[in-house]
Amino acid sequence: MNRKVSVAPMMDCTDRHERFFLRLISKNVLFYTEMIVSEAISRGDKKKLLSFNINEKPLALQIGGSSPKLLAEAAKAGEDFGYDEINLNLGCPSKKVQKNKFGACLMKEPNLVADCLSKMQSICKLPITIKTRIGYDDVEDYENLHNFIETLKKTGVKTFIIHARKAILGKFTPKQNLNIPPLKYDLVYQLKENFPNDEIIINGGITSTTQIKDHLKKVDGVMIGRSVYHSPYLLSDIEKEIFDNNDVPSRQDVIEQLVPYIKEETKKGTRLNQIMRHTLGLFHGQRGSSFWKRYLSENMCVREADLQKVDHIMDHIKNNSKTVSLGR
Repeated sequence: MNRKVSVAPMMDCTDRHERFFLRLISKNVLFYTEMIVSEAISRGDKKKLLSFNINEKPLALQIGGSSPKLLAEAAKAGEDFGYDEINLNLGCPSKKVQKNKFGACLMKEPNLVADCLSKMQSICKLPITIKTRIGYDDVEDYENLHNFIETLKKTGVKTFIIHARKAILGKFTPKQNLNIPPLKYDLVYQLKENFPNDEIIINGGITSTTQIKDHLKKVDGVMIGRSVYHSPYLLSDIEKEIFDNNDVPSRQDVIEQLVPYIKEETKKGTRLNQIMRHTLGLFHGQRGSSFWKRYLSENMCVREADLQKVDHIMDHIKNNSKTVSLGR
């Protein structure tokens, strides 16, 4: 599994439509699903929750929970559906997540987490990984982080994704937790020094290929999040500069390749706006990007949007309108 660069699991962002869209741009970056609660997988409609398009692969399933039994069942279900990796969420700081005892609050209970990971690995043959933070509330010293990782490592887990911010539990919103706690990359670098044989992946505040290259000098992989959601075509730079792949489609090509998927999905009952909302940032930084966002917001990202709007925007793009730049 190549985890040199991956796109983070993001609630309300990395659904199957977003992942299909991003895969049109990037062949090599690893994608993660939104977090899915283990109890929902156990009791809910597995096909609805876990199905994905084969073109999204390589793809990791992120799950949340604190019941060893339910997490193990969810991991096995993910394996049966064809995912490439199962990731346990130990970093989400939201109040709802804390109330149900999963996410970042589990950093307080390393032995319980270890039990969960052991149970998951006992019935699932896929790689089991974790995503966590450097600490929580007033606990952000390196010793605590080291001990936490060391406890989990004993279960056989070898890949640790670390968001280089602590989680403030109960005081900050998830959005505030993505911005207010300071980034402390050095703690993640130190983990790699102390666990040289394990895979350490860094996450948090990374927005450019230059930053990715710098981090890769000190850790095994880089996970990016909001920067890709707001500017999806950043993946083209990553393909060229990190994976040495120059066979990257233009923005126009991406939209043209997305159209058949849109038509297929809308026939199944998917609303157009559920797909097109993910493309708002495609022309970020290009001349005419404001037109693209405005047109989509007013015509294709509304509940009643219809397929004719797709043909209209494609005509606009193919005519190489002066309003939108179609450069690579």
